[in-house]
Amino acid sequence: MKDPMAVSIRDRSTLVLGTRGSKLAVQQSEWVQARLRELAPEVTVTLRRIQTSGDKILDVPLEKIGGKGLFVKEIEEALLAGEIDLAVHSMKDVPTQLPQGLAILCVPQREDPRDALISRTGCMFKDLPHGAKVGTSSLRRQAQFLHARPDLRIEMLRGNLDTRLRKLREGHYDAIVLAAAGLRRLGWAHEITEYLDMRISLPAIGQGALGIEGRHDDVFIHSLLGRLDHALTRVAVLAERALLDRLEGGCQVPIAAYATASGTGLRLEGLVASVDGKEVIRDVAEGATEHAGEVGRQLAERLLARGGDKILKAIYGTA
Repeated sequence: MKDPMAVSIRDRSTLVLGTRGSKLAVQQSEWVQARLRELAPEVTVTLRRIQTSGDKILDVPLEKIGGKGLFVKEIEEALLAGEIDLAVHSMKDVPTQLPQGLAILCVPQREDPRDALISRTGCMFKDLPHGAKVGTSSLRRQAQFLHARPDLRIEMLRGNLDTRLRKLREGHYDAIVLAAAGLRRLGWAHEITEYLDMRISLPAIGQGALGIEGRHDDVFIHSLLGRLDHALTRVAVLAERALLDRLEGGCQVPIAAYATASGTGLRLEGLVASVDGKEVIRDVAEGATEHAGEVGRQLAERLLARGGDKILKAIYGTA
């Protein structure tokens, strides 16, 4: 029987990898490109930059333009049309329901999942002045910050990382909050004032993890990417996404979760919060890694039963 990998390499000497055009997205895609070059030097991987809806609309909060799929929709359309062979996403941007025919084929090892505070004067979160202006585009962060510090002024901040850092330096904000993973991937960890404790800011679902998406029936891509997959990261992200799916949340709803997997055990912490931070429902679930999805769904049910259902209905306007 012929080796399917050998046949596929001969038949597909060039692959096209789709990516957003931001500096961070391109860096992440170039990292995957380099790993694929190591795994299959016979195959040439070229990058194709694709502008998404989330990249085009920068002056409106994400939750007001429909938070699901804003940074992946056009890329997924290119995958389905056969214009690209694979795509690299930040998993926190990927909706829990994928278009028919597509799948997350690989989840490499996770970077630092925490939120990072960058303050103009070097103040830690607890030492920010009363009424300090904090920039973020995330309702998840807003809710948790206001819960810990109701005195803070949370203001919208969108744009790529360069733009956000420039606005901070220009004095538009006293501090901004970004995902530590992006700053570290770009070599900008020195900008971080403080890695926020998860008791202050529990991360977004999938934060710090990359997902490589492809067509479900693409045997070559699937087998090639399998060697980049990190089992413990995949299981942890699966649990987080199962919780989000049950809560029917998008990336901008005040829902957070972080899972850790080791050996055969899994621990998942999650929360649902009101936008003003006055109500925060938080809980933990544990289980076997082989039942990661069920652990996520069970924790979601507990959060809903404890009042999360009422909070989410108020946010969605269905109360």
